[in-house]
Amino acid sequence: MILRYTFFRLLMLIPVSFSISVVIFMIVYLLPGDPIDNLLRVGSSAEDRAELVARYGLDRNLVVQYFVWIGNMFQGEFGQAIVLRRPVADLVAQNLPYSLTLGGLAFLFSSVVGMTLGTLSAIVRNPVLDRFMRGFILLGSTVPGFWLALLLILFFSVNLGWFPVSGAGGWDALVLPVLTIGFGGVALVARVTRVALLDAQREDFVTLLHAKGLSSGTILFRHLMPHALLPVVTILALRIGWILGGAVTVEFVFGRPGLGSLLIRALGQRDYPVVQACLLMLALAVMLGTLIGDVAQAAMDPRIREKKS
Repeated sequence: MILRYTFFRLLMLIPVSFSISVVIFMIVYLLPGDPIDNLLRVGSSAEDRAELVARYGLDRNLVVQYFVWIGNMFQGEFGQAIVLRRPVADLVAQNLPYSLTLGGLAFLFSSVVGMTLGTLSAIVRNPVLDRFMRGFILLGSTVPGFWLALLLILFFSVNLGWFPVSGAGGWDALVLPVLTIGFGGVALVARVTRVALLDAQREDFVTLLHAKGLSSGTILFRHLMPHALLPVVTILALRIGWILGGAVTVEFVFGRPGLGSLLIRALGQRDYPVVQACLLMLALAVMLGTLIGDVAQAAMDPRIREKKS
């Protein structure tokens, strides 16, 4: 049954992927500027410009350019960077591991710390802890990532000198970016975990379990946590795409290599193939996270797959 549900969810991604590819392709051409401007030398003639436009296929109709681009995508070919003059696939392969490392550590940090804080807030009846958690959740949900990054750099790098300001030299260069991306995730995961556990504690079966004499720890880990994990797993799966998307500004602020830095540099140069490839990778991350969340929900709750399949 779960395989059938997964198959139908994969089929649903086909029209979604097509729509996203159209949007990504067209939105680049709506940006002001032209990548050819970055290639022309001072005093170049109109003939030189026309030659470069024809060389990179920019003189074709947009519909033709789209189908050429999407056809190359199916063959694993991202094209040639116009300004950097390198295969886009090589640029993506060079920068993707940095983004995956940063995103993976931030995801692990936000998941473990968020679920721990949310669980403590739900089971510990302490007004001080409850107020602290509410304030932390509110702060983490509202603080912009780039502003938090600048504060962390100012305090831990400039004033204390504990961590490097920028770069990707060693593990210490990952601490501040991971904290920056993971901070908002910790607040979100903690809030969802707290609400899910509080709702689960109000169920009738919990009273029955206490009446049977089960310990609080057994009730929490064996009965409450599986019952409350459904919304938590969903939000964690969605965080996969959100983390890679949030890494765009964080990588730029910390001067780290990655898809985010590559995307911002390509946007400044109007390098269409690079921008399209980076946006496509970020969109695929969001779709993958959504798919993982839906499949995980269906595996945990048979009612979901029976309803949607």
